[in-house]
Amino acid sequence: METKDDFSLLRKIPDVLRARDYRLYTQDGRRLIDLWLTGGAAILGHTPPNILREIKNTASRGLYAPFPHFTEGRYIKALSKLFPGRSFRLYAAPPTELSVLFNSGEAKFWRPFANSADPFAVTEDAPVLVPVLPGIQIWRSRLPFGLCVLAAKDAGFFEGKGQFPENENLPPVLLAAATRGIYDILAAPERANIKFPRIERALEKSRWRRKGIYLYLKEEPEKEEWTALFKKFLEAGFLLPPEPSFPVILPGELSAGEEAKLAAMFG
Repeated sequence: METKDDFSLLRKIPDVLRARDYRLYTQDGRRLIDLWLTGGAAILGHTPPNILREIKNTASRGLYAPFPHFTEGRYIKALSKLFPGRSFRLYAAPPTELSVLFNSGEAKFWRPFANSADPFAVTEDAPVLVPVLPGIQIWRSRLPFGLCVLAAKDAGFFEGKGQFPENENLPPVLLAAATRGIYDILAAPERANIKFPRIERALEKSRWRRKGIYLYLKEEPEKEEWTALFKKFLEAGFLLPPEPSFPVILPGELSAGEEAKLAAMFG
């Protein structure tokens, strides 16, 4: 697992003044194409209008505190559209038992748009999935904080393990935004079929493999090699994930010039 310093590469970025769609704008006047997208939490971009509207409307009612609220039920209903028949646990931070499940292979990440034929395909062989969905999220030890969702294939899984606590109360402002995020990705299946011909040609002879909109190195590099690659992409105006276990996520749109430049980086 990672140490607390594993996201230290993010400190090499100048202060970010604003983020819009798939680009970051820094204090020193640079524009960066974001290929990390906060591990997938910004998969719809940094300014998705529906999600921002939900945050504004819910926050305007002062619903920041983790009080019981009907938004939890709405969020679970939305999750059930992605994972019918599964049961769920919602946490502000992943329980320690989840790390054990990841190390044993029992738990796996689920990412939307990883399959162009079925952008919402579910890995049925994983007893527990941790969905990476649009919303407000940070990462530690490779697991999401702010809102961590566990989706169990067997309704009795959590009870059978005897270790997982019940749902935590989460701030309604967080749940409302996350609920809207699910419905927005469900309404955008074309995100899985985005075409960047120059990049696709460059990837054919590269060390990268593609799964939907996600790119992974065929062999995970050492920390020093990833640091050098991170710096190279950053100098060219692209932000890679700060840790190589995270996939590179192709943005929802690029200009012709940006696509050509990124294809050259992959080539």
